[in-house]
Amino acid sequence: MYETFREHVLKYVSADEEAVASAYKYFQVKKFRKKENLLTEGQICRNNYFIISGCVRKFFINQKGTEQTTDFAIENWWMTDIGAFMSQGITDINIQAVEPTTVLLIDLQNQQQLFREHPIMESYFRQVYQRAYAAAENRIRYLYEYSREELYLQFYRQFPAFTKRVPQYLLASFLGFTPEYLSEIKRKLES
Repeated sequence: MYETFREHVLKYVSADEEAVASAYKYFQVKKFRKKENLLTEGQICRNNYFIISGCVRKFFINQKGTEQTTDFAIENWWMTDIGAFMSQGITDINIQAVEPTTVLLIDLQNQQQLFREHPIMESYFRQVYQRAYAAAENRIRYLYEYSREELYLQFYRQFPAFTKRVPQYLLASFLGFTPEYLSEIKRKLES
């Protein structure tokens, strides 16, 4: 687990081995079973999660009572409700393990202490958040610009692992489709 974390940090910032090892001590390891929630609507969002192994999804329950998936994260990705985490407020989303998942988690107090003791880690998180923000901007653009078929193709090209690992009904929810419509698109593309 340390090696995965170390490689990810060094992908974004230059840090010596001692600093990365010291930073790692601020995190806790936790395992989640398939369909177990890391975060549940109505809870205070206390943690930020780095995925070591597995896959998680972020979702909310819409007005019709249907789960709407808004995000996924696999190995080497971060997941939290960033607004609720930073304010230590109550979340209106859920984060759930799609498959058995192991994470490193850090709470806000430890994250702030980490930044004070290792300023390079603040740079690391800033770069991670900037990339996540850019990805969110792209997704919004794709939703407006692409047809449903093009949206699926774009997602498939960018994240082929997700289309193999994530159940079709969750992928359809993320893309704003019904599972049946996603099946129809896939059949059309295969013929």
